[in-house]
Amino acid sequence: MGYSRQREHRVLIIVITLAVLGAGSAVIAAFKISSPWVIGGGVVMVAAVAAVSELWRERYRRIAARRDESMLKLEDGCLVLPDGRLPKVGQIDDPVRLGVHPAIFLSMAPDGDPPLYVPRDVDEQVRGQLANTGFVLLVGDSTAGKSRTAYEAVRATLPEHVLIAPHDRTALPAAIEYTVRESRAVLWLSDLEHYLGTGGLTRERIARITAGKGHRVIVATLRSAEQARLTNPSEDADDTTRSVGRQVRETLEQARTFRLERLFTAGELEGAVACLQDPRISSAVRQAADFGIAEYLASGPELVRDVEDGWDVGVNPRGAALVSAAIDCRRAGYTGPAPRALIEEAHFAYLEAKGGERLRPESLQEAWAWAIRPRRATTALLSPVANAPGAGVTVFDYLVDRRQKTEGPLAQVDEPVILAALAHIHRSEDAEQIAATAERQGRFRHAETAYRIAWNLRQRELSEEHPDTLISWNNLAVVLRRLGRLEEAEAGFWDILAIRRRILGEEHPHTLTSRNDLAGVLKEVGRSIESEAEHRAVLEVRRRVLGREHPDTLISWNDWASVLKDLGRLEQAEVEHRAELEVCRRVLGEEHLWTLFGRNNWANVLRHLGRLEEAEAEFRDLLEVDHRVLGEEHPFTLISRNNLALVLGGMGRLEEAEVEHRAVLELRRRILGEEHPHTLTSISNLALVLRAQGGS
Repeated sequence: MGYSRQREHRVLIIVITLAVLGAGSAVIAAFKISSPWVIGGGVVMVAAVAAVSELWRERYRRIAARRDESMLKLEDGCLVLPDGRLPKVGQIDDPVRLGVHPAIFLSMAPDGDPPLYVPRDVDEQVRGQLANTGFVLLVGDSTAGKSRTAYEAVRATLPEHVLIAPHDRTALPAAIEYTVRESRAVLWLSDLEHYLGTGGLTRERIARITAGKGHRVIVATLRSAEQARLTNPSEDADDTTRSVGRQVRETLEQARTFRLERLFTAGELEGAVACLQDPRISSAVRQAADFGIAEYLASGPELVRDVEDGWDVGVNPRGAALVSAAIDCRRAGYTGPAPRALIEEAHFAYLEAKGGERLRPESLQEAWAWAIRPRRATTALLSPVANAPGAGVTVFDYLVDRRQKTEGPLAQVDEPVILAALAHIHRSEDAEQIAATAERQGRFRHAETAYRIAWNLRQRELSEEHPDTLISWNNLAVVLRRLGRLEEAEAGFWDILAIRRRILGEEHPHTLTSRNDLAGVLKEVGRSIESEAEHRAVLEVRRRVLGREHPDTLISWNDWASVLKDLGRLEQAEVEHRAELEVCRRVLGEEHLWTLFGRNNWANVLRHLGRLEEAEAEFRDLLEVDHRVLGEEHPFTLISRNNLALVLGGMGRLEEAEVEHRAVLELRRRILGEEHPHTLTSISNLALVLRAQGGS
């Protein structure tokens, strides 16, 4: 029994006890007691007990009301049985209810039954892990079989556990509270990306769920493309952005992760032989050289062909445009059901790009009918969501996954889609995700708009001083800083810091983050001496409160050393950067992104010190690791190449510098866009080299 339920029972016992004591006058009358002392004392006692009893009854009513409200939120927002109760794992016999893609329909297959389960290589490990309290995460491509594998594992090992499966992020807080109260429970989070970030699943909430007696597990799934996006931090992130990104990564690091490949292994295909009596499995095995069994069963390839064929003249080009618009709305960060009006507004650009009226597009009504029509798997390209704002629909995640893998996690969607999405936001979570995506891509004007929407929505939904509201406000101030609107950013950081100091205290991590952000702005407005003092003060507190090797401490250390460089204290900056880098290497490892950050910053100080040969050697070694760990087109790899080009220019090797600057500029234009600050920096750097060569 959880603490809150124990407290409610204790309050109820007190109320009953007081009620019994309050019946003292009736007892006196029943026994015909006539002593004035007894009667007088009894009257005083009854009056006192009545007053106290009313206070406790009111307290019990409040606790019960909160419990009832929480249960209503839970039952409205989670998977329940027909009678409204939360199910046990063993009571869910249809895996589709837990996010498993419906299977293809074949006339000779058992009607309505899910396909037989083809065992996977990770089954034994996953089921063994479920025996322990903790967090189990299955990662893989869309339709790799993640949800089905997880479903079979919990059914086999935890059939008597209460199953708590929230439909969306809004139900997550109530779901977590109920999970904490249960002694045996499974918290099921399909498509984990919807439950991360501000107000979502965090390391602290995981600790609450897994602490204490009982057996509680979190079981989640995550697409590989989303994992890449979530664990790929912005290369020039500030303290807040790095902190939020780190919180997401730390949440993922709490999980025991199992990876499922789309194509089945030879051993898994051998296991499929025992399931060949199911004609759907038999059909899938015949396609196993090209498609994964789960992929084929979910009709992923078939739906891709439907969209591609839909673009043909006179077929369903408008429907294909609706689907393309929905895919890019999702890629832009609109994680909730996208309103139909949004998709309709955005689809025109896709239709025109393919040929417009020359394609003889069908009517809008016909296009929607085609897009939402279930295919053989009863899976549709676009699926309506009951009670979603704006008659919202979701897009088949296989299509999103395919686009993300083809274009990369940082690839941008066209600006008209962003503008349309911003005009149709109904939820603060969608605003935050759109803003974070735009910020990551350097589209700071759009990020500002989206963060402002999120801030306004959270002020109305929560309160002006709620922690999530303050995070949205802080994110807005960060983007204002990146836009060069430093006075607005500074004013925002001061206001946020004042609230956090009052509510959270001087040494709370969020308060320290605000101080560090403010110090960064002070540096940019030219108040470097104040900035250095503030960074140093935050570093001292973080070292004392969090420890010298905590990630936040390392962030402060790096930021302080960077200010030392700007102040011209190059020797001291070199010493501090080198010391911080040594800790990163020892604690995080040679290939951790923050270690690579540290190497870049240290080499950059060497460049400013005029130690160009050392700087060149360090940048070349760093680039070798960047290429191997991050890839040639990762934004941080391009930062290292840009800095190497600066070193080459400083050494007078202008032709080599020009080649590097041109290569970096070409990649930044393609990956980040023309207006990204890093692209503009590359244009400037190339121009300086050309001028030095006497070129144009």
